Amino acid sequence: MKIIHFILLTLLITQGCKGQTLPAEDKNVPSELVADNGILTLKLDLTRGGAISYLSLSGSTRSVVNIADEGRYIQQSYYAGKSLNRQAEGQSPRWSPWSWNPIQVGDAFRNRAKILSFEQTKTSLYVKCIPMQWDMNNKPAEAEMEQWTTLNGNMLEVRNRLTCHRTDKIYGDSILCDQELPAVYPVSALKNLYTYQGSLPFTGVPVQQLQVVNLSSGFWGIYKNVSENWMAFTDDSSWGMAVYNPICVDFLAGLSGVVGKEASDGSTSYIAPVKKEILYKNSVYEYKYYVLIGKLEEMRGEIYQIRKASY
Repeated sequence: MKIIHFILLTLLITQGCKGQTLPAEDKNVPSELVADNGILTLKLDLTRGGAISYLSLSGSTRSVVNIADEGRYIQQSYYAGKSLNRQAEGQSPRWSPWSWNPIQVGDAFRNRAKILSFEQTKTSLYVKCIPMQWDMNNKPAEAEMEQWTTLNGNMLEVRNRLTCHRTDKIYGDSILCDQELPAVYPVSALKNLYTYQGSLPFTGVPVQQLQVVNLSSGFWGIYKNVSENWMAFTDDSSWGMAVYNPICVDFLAGLSGVVGKEASDGSTSYIAPVKKEILYKNSVYEYKYYVLIGKLEEMRGEIYQIRKASY
């Protein structure tokens, strides 16, 4: 998940908790929250920080989110400070040296984030967790992550917040880092990559199909001037998933493994809107993004409507 290194990081009807905020220790806390609006079915995994673990057409059992390990899902991931070798303290040799990297789902050793609370209403879900430091063995980050997720037609509107209260003196502060906003792992059966890179955004100029970079080459594909702020992976019928973040014009995307695989397989596609930000030791960082499901041109049209409504 580290943006400058090799990466393999690779709401709404649950009985008994509607409209309530409950502590994670409560024995009635479910393992997941489920939303179904008749168009999409969405699941958040409360055993993994409340990250988005499942997204399908309503009535289908096929999710288009890869969940093969704690680095996948659709989840929050942030970076701050210097990259350090902490192997003497239990850091994974595979992920060393590494910066401060809180992960919503869990760490590279498969220890999972702790849910602090969640709230469920008819139209949205809220979760709050203590994330894990990706490279360390069972070391919670000195931070909280919050996520507000609304299911609206064939799209998710998600607001993420990171609250940092770090006391460490080893990573440093005021360091500009690339941030995944967020990290998204579609199934590798969605294999065709599209976006618009050009000087006439939001004018209906035809989209561009991009070469898909395989992670085995050493890194994901790096895409600049994504001037409509979205990328999409689709199948050969142009149906798939788009990710839109209106503050990002740089993206990472690619394929790990082989095409044609599904939610639990080791192979995966990947999209991350990327922006350079400084996450101070005591700070709050918040952003909003959208995930859309459908035909490519329909998703692009809906992104145009989202943008129009924001002006």
